[in-house]
Amino acid sequence: MSLLKDISIGISSYGKAIEFIFRHKLQYAFLVPLALTIILLASGFSLVGELNDLLWTRLEEWWDPDSWEFWGADFLSGFLSVLIWLILRILFFLLYAFIGGYIILIIMAPLLAWLSEKTEAIILQTDYPFSWVQLFKDMWRGIVLAIRNFFIEILAMIILFFLSFVPLIGFATAPALFLISAYFYGFSFMDYTSERRKLKIKESVDFVKQNKGLAIANGGVFALVLLIPFIGVSLAGFLSIVSTVAASISILKKENPELIVS
Repeated sequence: MSLLKDISIGISSYGKAIEFIFRHKLQYAFLVPLALTIILLASGFSLVGELNDLLWTRLEEWWDPDSWEFWGADFLSGFLSVLIWLILRILFFLLYAFIGGYIILIIMAPLLAWLSEKTEAIILQTDYPFSWVQLFKDMWRGIVLAIRNFFIEILAMIILFFLSFVPLIGFATAPALFLISAYFYGFSFMDYTSERRKLKIKESVDFVKQNKGLAIANGGVFALVLLIPFIGVSLAGFLSIVSTVAASISILKKENPELIVS
């Protein structure tokens, strides 16, 4: 029952987080994922475009379209060009959707660490003196944790891939993979609070295990958005800000149910 209650707290914290961000004028933080999304997509499309030109050049060397002397050769040439263009962009979006969430968590680690601290400071009316040393520590820990969780998720995906061929068990692999992703994304958002409380990573792992409902709910919303075709990762940068604030709120609400977040 505690698990379901924690999930409820985690999900409800998202609504509170959005309201909290705008009430306390923290919405300017959304400019960072906006710029990040533009840079990543522009860079990605540029690289894909160059790869597309390279592949088409190699194809022309192997099979020169000018030597095609049958009816419909121009159509086939155009079709292959469009097909290569389409396949490369689909592969780019699939790859981006798979690793994009962790790329965002790594790049935005300094901002997310600061937002988590700012959220707790406002709610508890405490003062956390700004420290570049602490910020870099939080940033480095966020990066290390994101990389750690990414490789654990890769391992889990490989295991679940083979299990998917087992009768009956195979039906549970997709939901299991989603829950694993949700848990580790939530772990990353919750760890900023753990770092602020001077918990070592091992202690943070135990803390998240004890509050797995919060992690699954918090990371689950983030993971769901990543599943939206093509635009999911673009939205994920903005959602990471909301998720970090929601994680801080949910932890404080779990520890003190009477706490009023305003």
